[in-house]
Amino acid sequence: MSLFQSLPTSQAGFAFPASLSEKYRPRTLAEFVGLEKPKRILSKFADAPYSSAWLFVGPPGVGKTSMALALAEAIHAELHHIPSQQCQVEAIESVVRQCHYISAGASLHLVLVDEADKMRKAAQLALLSKLDATAFPPNTIFVFTCNATDGLEDRFLSRTRQIAFQSHGIAEQTAKLLESIWDKETDGTATTEKPNFLRIVRDSQNCVRDSLMRLETELLAS
Repeated sequence: MSLFQSLPTSQAGFAFPASLSEKYRPRTLAEFVGLEKPKRILSKFADAPYSSAWLFVGPPGVGKTSMALALAEAIHAELHHIPSQQCQVEAIESVVRQCHYISAGASLHLVLVDEADKMRKAAQLALLSKLDATAFPPNTIFVFTCNATDGLEDRFLSRTRQIAFQSHGIAEQTAKLLESIWDKETDGTATTEKPNFLRIVRDSQNCVRDSLMRLETELLAS
């Protein structure tokens, strides 16, 4: 069995492999390791979504962005993804304009802004007016992710519903996930013994993304 699934070929004809973190990224809310409270909240929200703004707060690699993508899939929303380095006033205005129109096959928009705590002050101020009840774009859900809220203004925080993403207590579940991935990827052909999956997770400080990258190294050495 190939270690990584192939992604679409490039214009030059090369097929690029996907990393484990992408290949095994959860596509549904139920597939996430741990994160029971965020899963419970967002699953109920997905049953009856409404225009709102959310802030996912937690350490890197625990699944904040992936869960936002899974939420967009669950509610069949049109996704607008704004990386933090591109979160400028012009980009915000452009996305909000798009949110006033519904494309075929979607009834909602989901605007995802990664690393919102690194936004410039001008971007935060622009968003404050958009998140106000009188100017909120129709049929739109905002999801902001951040590692900490220190860089965000209180006025911004007061306009979002915060969900804490914690890596504490997920070590054993993540270790089981790594073992299942090892079994799938090696398909019984590994020439080395299984690594200590729990140690991999603990060395990664319970960061699922980092654990998967470490597992890649172990698989390549097997």
